[in-house]
Amino acid sequence: MEHDERSGDAAARTGVATNLVEAVVAAVLLIIGLGVIFESRRLGAGWTTDGPGAGYFPFYIGLIITISGAGILYQALLGKNRKTEVFVDSEQLKRVMSVLVPATVYVLAVSFLGLYIASALYIALFMIVLGKYSWVKSVLIALAVNTLFFFMFEVWFKVPLFKGALDPLRFLGY
Repeated sequence: MEHDERSGDAAARTGVATNLVEAVVAAVLLIIGLGVIFESRRLGAGWTTDGPGAGYFPFYIGLIITISGAGILYQALLGKNRKTEVFVDSEQLKRVMSVLVPATVYVLAVSFLGLYIASALYIALFMIVLGKYSWVKSVLIALAVNTLFFFMFEVWFKVPLFKGALDPLRFLGY
C-alpha cells in the first residue's frame, strides 16, 4: 500500500479559503468597475452630435468589469463548485514574501538611488540571501551586470535611465 505524503500535508494546512480570497478580489473589481461607470457618466457616456462622448468607451469597460466582478463574487460565495481549500499556507506565503518584500524595497530604492545602484544592490542581496552565493561573487556579478547596462543604455544607445533623486552617479557626467 502506497503512502501519499500530500494527504498528511493537506490535513496540516490552515489558512484562508480560496473562495474567500476570490470574493475579496471580486469585490475590489466590482468597486473599481462601479467607479469607472460613475466617472464615465460624469464625463458624458452617451452619444453626442459629433460621436461618442468622452466617457462612452470607459462606461462600457466599467460595465464589463462590474459584471465580471459580480459574477466572480457570486461563484465564490454561492456557486456549487466553490474552492474551499486553503489559498496559501504559511510556508508558501513565506516564499512569496521572500521575493515580494525585497522587490518592493527595490522599487522604493529606485526613486532615491536610481536604476543602476538600486539594481546592483538588489541583485547582490538577492544572490547572497536567497541564492546563498558568496558575497564576493554576488557583488562582482551585480557590478558587472549594471556596468554592462550602463554602457549599453547611457553610452551606446544614448538612452538615459532614471538616476534617482540622490543621483549617486552624477560624478560620471551622465
